[in-house]
Amino acid sequence: MTTAKKSAQRLGFKTGEAIVYPAHGVGRITAVEEQEIAGFKLELFVVSFDKDKMVLRVPTAKAASVGMRKLAEPALVQKALDVLTGRARIKRTMWSRRAQEYEAKINSGDLIAVTEVVRDLYRSEAQPEQSYSERQLYESALDRVVREIAAVNKITDTEALKLIEQSLAKSPRRPAKGAEAEGEAEGDDLQEEAA
Repeated sequence: MTTAKKSAQRLGFKTGEAIVYPAHGVGRITAVEEQEIAGFKLELFVVSFDKDKMVLRVPTAKAASVGMRKLAEPALVQKALDVLTGRARIKRTMWSRRAQEYEAKINSGDLIAVTEVVRDLYRSEAQPEQSYSERQLYESALDRVVREIAAVNKITDTEALKLIEQSLAKSPRRPAKGAEAEGEAEGDDLQEEAA
């Protein structure tokens, strides 16, 4: 195998570089190895996820098809923070269907899609509690966004979380229970007040 072909397969990924793997979030390429599997020589990216104490081996030829990508550009990070300041968009479908959609967005590896999940599932102190499954999805999405923003901006996870919380604080929220209902309050709020 020629060197030119090898580097073309690597898609510009380098050892030591932070990347995003859709199903696991931000990881770091620690090495590029060659292994023989079933008689075939395979070149593999060794990706380490320190926070999860996990190592993944991704065939270099499959990196693009599994959705492995470079970290977002700073402009995209800013766009993600802007998404957080928007109004939550919650579909009127059963929770199980919405949960599947949220899960798919989280595992898409798309920073904006994951950020939308954070925005839609965020609850301020004044709002009613989340269900366990909502909380799990929210924390999973939040963790992905925090880690990518921290890696792109070269800041700590705590500092990235503060940036996210500041953006969420700017978003328009539904009124808390007992507060005056606005004209555009959702049906759930109206039912609670009628009860």
